[in-house]
Amino acid sequence: MILSDTKILEEIEKGTILIEPFNEECLGTNSYDVHLGRHLAVYKNEVLDAKAHNEIETFEIPDEGIILHPGKIYLGVTKEYTETLEHVAFLEGLSSVGRLGISINANSRAGDVGFCNTWTLEISVAQPVRLYKNMPIGQLFYFKVEGDITNYYHIKKDAKYIDRTMKPVESMMYKNKF
Repeated sequence: MILSDTKILEEIEKGTILIEPFNEECLGTNSYDVHLGRHLAVYKNEVLDAKAHNEIETFEIPDEGIILHPGKIYLGVTKEYTETLEHVAFLEGLSSVGRLGISINANSRAGDVGFCNTWTLEISVAQPVRLYKNMPIGQLFYFKVEGDITNYYHIKKDAKYIDRTMKPVESMMYKNKF
């Protein structure tokens, strides 16, 4: 079951959903709009290795925006920090963003119950496009979880994305055993 706007507000009041900063104008019928933070990152190496730590170079988006180009992975970050303690949050790109040929999350749409952080965005573009910090970029949908939870993300010993940050975070795939 997806949460409605009134249910999202009730869960915020209860403390099971946190959105910082929160602006009620960003609350949709059944979602919350999030914005592009001020930092982007690119990988330093052209060839990425799933078993290696692929380092990133982080930079701030200038006021005049930045032009992104096809064929490159850009890591962005939401301006909003979120905590979801009883629900699964799904992040989807805004349709207006998609209509500009921008994809914000090819693989990481769902945040586990207990995910507490900003959202790193995997941004790719179909053609050159200029992005701006603070522009609306996506929307969070909240789904009710059935059953008891014993493995909250923020307290899992092997959770890789728990350090609070306002900057994009590179892939931690190299920490997996395979």
